[in-house]
Amino acid sequence: MAGVLLEKLMRGFLLISGLPSFPIFCVYLLIILQSHWWQKHTRPLNLKLILIFYNFTCCSVNAVVMFGFCKGLYQSESIFQKQNSAQLKIYFCIYWITKVFELLDTIFMIVRHKRRQITFLHVYHHASMLLLSDLGYRLYSWPAIALFLSINAFVHVVLYLYYGLCAVSPENPPTWKKQLTQLQIVQFFTDFVFAAVGYVSHGFCIYGIFYGLTMMYLFCNFYYHAYVKKKKSEPVIKKLD
Repeated sequence: MAGVLLEKLMRGFLLISGLPSFPIFCVYLLIILQSHWWQKHTRPLNLKLILIFYNFTCCSVNAVVMFGFCKGLYQSESIFQKQNSAQLKIYFCIYWITKVFELLDTIFMIVRHKRRQITFLHVYHHASMLLLSDLGYRLYSWPAIALFLSINAFVHVVLYLYYGLCAVSPENPPTWKKQLTQLQIVQFFTDFVFAAVGYVSHGFCIYGIFYGLTMMYLFCNFYYHAYVKKKKSEPVIKKLD
C-alpha cells in the first residue's frame, strides 16, 4: 500500500516537474525567499499607474476567459465530461498565461515593501494554480476541469476589479472587501461539492476534494482573523480607550 502510494507520488512529481511552468514556480519561490533583501536595501516604489493598468487588464482577460469557458461548457455533452475539447483548449491556454501574469501580484508586493501581505495562503494559491493550470492546458482540457476554472475566472474578475478600484483611489477603497472574501469561500465550497460528486459518480481524481478543502480552510481562517476575531476584540479596544 505504502509502495503504491509512493510510486503515485513519484509519478506525479515527475509529471509536474516536466511542465514549462515548473522553472517559473521555482524562481517564484526563490524570489519570495530573498524578498527580505530587497526591502532591506531599497525604498518602496510608487506603482499607481502600473497597478491601475495591471489590475484592470487582469479583470478584462479573466472576463474573456470566463465567457469562453461558459460557452464551451454550454456546448459540451456534460459538465462532468472527461475528454479533451478543442474549443476549450484555447481558453485553457489563456487561463494558464493569466496565472503566470498574476504572479506579478507578489512582485508588486515585494517592490512596494508589502511583504506582510505575502502570506502562506497567497503563495500556496498562486503557486499551485500556476502548476495546475499548466497541467490542465497540456493534458486535461476537459469540460470537467473547465467548470472549476470558469468559477475561478469569475471570482478573479471581481477580485481585480476591487484591486483596480483600490489602485485608482487608495484613500477611498471599495467597502465590499469582506463580501469579496465571502465570494472566494463560496467558490471553493462549490469546487469541493463538484469535486466530491465527480469523485463518487464520475471517477474524478480525489485530489480535487483535498484541494478544495485546503483552500476552504485557508480562506475561512483568513476570514475569521480578519473579520470575526477582529470584530470580537473591538469592544475591548473601545473600553480600553
